[in-house]
Amino acid sequence: MGKVDVLLGLQWGDEGKGKIVDVLTPEYDVIARFQGGPNAGHTLEFNGIKHVLHIIPSGIFHEEKKNVIGNGVLIDPYIFAKEIEHLKRRNVDATKNLYISKKAHLILPSHRMLDAANEQAKGSAKIGSTLKGIGPAYTDKIARSGLRVGDILEFDFKEKYELQKFQHVQLSKTLKFDVAKFRIDDMTLEEYENQWFESLETLKAFQLINSEYFLNDCLNKGMKVLAEGAQGSMLDIDFGSYPFVTSSSTVTAGVCTGLGVAPSKIGRVMGITKAYCTRVGAGPFPTELFDNDGEELRQRGNEFGSTTGRPRRCGWIDIPALKYACMLNGVTDLFVTKIDVLNEFDEVKVCEKYTIDGKASEEIPFEFNSVEILPQYNKYKGWKCDLKGTSSFDKLPENLQSYLKTLENLIGVPVKAISISPDRKDVLFR
Repeated sequence: MGKVDVLLGLQWGDEGKGKIVDVLTPEYDVIARFQGGPNAGHTLEFNGIKHVLHIIPSGIFHEEKKNVIGNGVLIDPYIFAKEIEHLKRRNVDATKNLYISKKAHLILPSHRMLDAANEQAKGSAKIGSTLKGIGPAYTDKIARSGLRVGDILEFDFKEKYELQKFQHVQLSKTLKFDVAKFRIDDMTLEEYENQWFESLETLKAFQLINSEYFLNDCLNKGMKVLAEGAQGSMLDIDFGSYPFVTSSSTVTAGVCTGLGVAPSKIGRVMGITKAYCTRVGAGPFPTELFDNDGEELRQRGNEFGSTTGRPRRCGWIDIPALKYACMLNGVTDLFVTKIDVLNEFDEVKVCEKYTIDGKASEEIPFEFNSVEILPQYNKYKGWKCDLKGTSSFDKLPENLQSYLKTLENLIGVPVKAISISPDRKDVLFR
């Protein structure tokens, strides 16, 4: 009987999950995305070429592996078709090894309009949405009015589509949103809609499956499945910094509902963290830096959103938030990425506790958004050297080994791998 190992982010997203999935893929038979949509941007870099995937699992470059878009994922057919075209230009034929759940929900063009309308209506209280239509699409899913991939094969799909669009337009107008001026990629809603419908033909070219049966059949045959998460644990709809969160379950529990597998089928849980912290959009960020260190992290780490291009907020690593995420996910293996970004720092800081209302705390408070949280730092000596070419853990600089040991002791989870450069080959496993 096979198991589903899980790989997910422990921070606010952008931890380097795509690259690690690509590195781990040879060990697995199936790679499956279980939540999120085109708001995700998984960057993989190899042979000097950078690839950004939004919807498609990061195992797609291995043609002998099966890749599954699970029922918990949202698909915008237009963005999906663009992604497929990009892969074709790289001589990757995804029709051979990509399977799509019929139960995955669709993002309609009018979902993107409603997303913009909602964000405009919030004014200064906006959450920093990627404006990809994620929130409204998940809203329709929960309201039991959403359209799913399987619906595009039905005779009355256009009729259902028009009803959804009408409701979204009316709702946008009640929010005082100028529908006539709305643009997506410099296209009017109608122009984008035409492209969207053409893209349905691309979607139909793939194997549309009942993914819950497909995946459980794979497990019954003893195949190994890797579940790939998007965003990060601190953006989880239930346990993240609500309302500054995404609209899906980004933690291990989301694997069960997003793929249709039982909790007893979960194996290893690999949590990814950067050696520091970043966040895109609004919301609390206790260790955020507004000084030269913050700017140096941003520039050295190339911290600009792979989906939005927005500069990421940067700060030192946050242990209370990491312990919280590890607890929620049942993390068994810790992977630390972008260690090399800290190469030139004389000292590296670690937030080991918070001060809240004058008291020390290691917990994420319910009032995360409204209470003043002061990070309590400890300083550690930097390693001040280039790590490129390092071949094993025991050859790492002593100060870096000490830093990693500190993280293990504070979090209570062993560090099993680190990334020492953007290239896929520079991942060291213990």
